[in-house]
This record gives sequence, structure tokens and C-alpha cells, in this order.
Amino acid sequence: MAQQYFSDYYEQWLELYKRGAVRDVTFQKYLNTLSYIRKLAPKQRLKNLNRQAYQQLLNDFAMNHERQTVMDFHHQLKASLLDALDEGLITSDPTRKVVIKGTIQRTHKTKFLHQHEMTALLAQLQLDDELNTDYLVLLIAKTGLRISEALGLTPQDFDFKLHQVIVNKTWNYKHPRGEFAPTKNASSMRKIPLDWQTAMMFSQLVKGLPENQPIFVDANKRIYVQTLNNQLEAMCKKANIPVISLHGLRHSHASLLLYAGVSIATVSRRLGHSTMNTTQRIYLHVIQELENADNDKIMRYLTSLM
Repeated sequence: MAQQYFSDYYEQWLELYKRGAVRDVTFQKYLNTLSYIRKLAPKQRLKNLNRQAYQQLLNDFAMNHERQTVMDFHHQLKASLLDALDEGLITSDPTRKVVIKGTIQRTHKTKFLHQHEMTALLAQLQLDDELNTDYLVLLIAKTGLRISEALGLTPQDFDFKLHQVIVNKTWNYKHPRGEFAPTKNASSMRKIPLDWQTAMMFSQLVKGLPENQPIFVDANKRIYVQTLNNQLEAMCKKANIPVISLHGLRHSHASLLLYAGVSIATVSRRLGHSTMNTTQRIYLHVIQELENADNDKIMRYLTSLM
């Protein structure tokens, strides 16, 4: 055990704590991290993994990855190393005061829309008498649902008396035939309040549909998220706003709520995040902007006391 390689410990840690506890797609990300440990630090002994060695590992990974990817890599490694510290396998935390580096970010699609842009997008939707991609866009924009959660919705997941949608499963669109799958985590199982207009709209749309069949998925056809994103891209261009993805609609929903003064705790529960720390990390740019505005208010108030 004293001569155990870090990669071997990490592999054992994955099997013990992560396999079966996270979704297959998430577990695959952990396996990718394992492959990089083996590639970048194949001879690193766990007991010798100090701050300098750990920083070097991150620096080597950062040579070909953007900063956010390096941050995600670090978070996965840190979780295992904190357990190793608790178990007495290492004597100090090698991840303390780590410096996150990374390559210059490529140009990415806009992550979220501002209120006037969201209004322009929703004005382009063709909301006819039958469910279509436009309704999927509307629902994600109004609820912040993950794509898989929205695709997994069935008529029985709507509570029209209480104006809410119930999230208790997802749709595995990566499966060749498609299938229901568990939610990302326990916190993802939630009830999301709907505004009355959206609730009334969907109450008519799902009437008469099979209660346990997904409303946005044709059982005879495989659904491709890229196709849905292409349709959304066309809507954005027609509305003359930045192009955004379906996942970007989720970010837009959360950002607009934060700008509207909704608490981080409420937004976190609405999104189904496992902790508020996740929400704070993802929407740090919004939170910092709001804090700056609050500081301006504080200074104006304090000045008025003189």
C-alpha cells in the first residue's frame, strides 16, 4: 500500500465510490480523468504526491486544455485526495492553494441570453395546436430543465392543479432506441412551479396523449439533440439575437432569475443542483455583477447618512 501509484488509488476510489452512484456518462468523465493520470503521471506514488507534484500534474494537463476543463479535472482529483487524506494514506492536502491554468479559450457560443434577447426569441416561436420543437424551447426557457429532463416528460409529470412540472426521470437520447433513465442526482428529482400561461397551454397540448409516454419524443424515431440545436439556431438568427444552444436556455433561465433578485438557494433548487456551491460556481459572473451593483447601493446609502 505504501508504494501504491496514484493512478491505482484513483481507479480503486472510482470503483468504490462512483460506479453505480453516478450516471454512466458522468462515470465516463471520471474514467477519462484516470486515463490522463496514467498518461501524465504514470510513476507518481500516492504517498509522495505533495503540492509541487500535484501542481505539475495540473500544469501538464493545462498545456492542452482550457482553464474550465482544468478546473473540472482538478475537482475530480481533489475529491479522491481528500478521501485519501481522511484515510491517512497521505499526510497533507496536496491540492491546497492550487493555481489553475489553461490555454486561451476558443470562441464559444453565447452561454445565456439577456431579457430582451429572450423576449425576442420567444416571439419567434410557432406555437400551434401540436407539440413541436418550439414548445420544447418554450418549456426549457420557462423552467430551466436539462435537455434530458425535458425530453423525459410525460403527461402524468404535469400537475395542472398546482401549476408545476414533476421531474423524476430523464430520457437517454444517446441510446440507439432511446429510453427512460434516472435523474442526474437525488437533488434533480424536484417539482418546478410553472407560470399559469405555460401551465394552461400544456394542459391542452397533452390532453388525450398516453400518460406514460414522452411528449417530445417519437417512439419510432431516434432523437438527435444536435438537430434540435440546429432548429434553435435558426430561430435565434431569425430573431437577430446571439445563437444559443438548448443547454444555453437553461443558463439563460437561471441568469435571468438571479438578475431579477431571486435567491441563489431558490435558483439552485429549481435547477436541481446538488449544492448551492454548484450554482455559485456556474453563475459566478452574474453573482459578481450583482454584488458590484449592491456595493454601489451601499455606498450611495452610506453617503446619504452624512
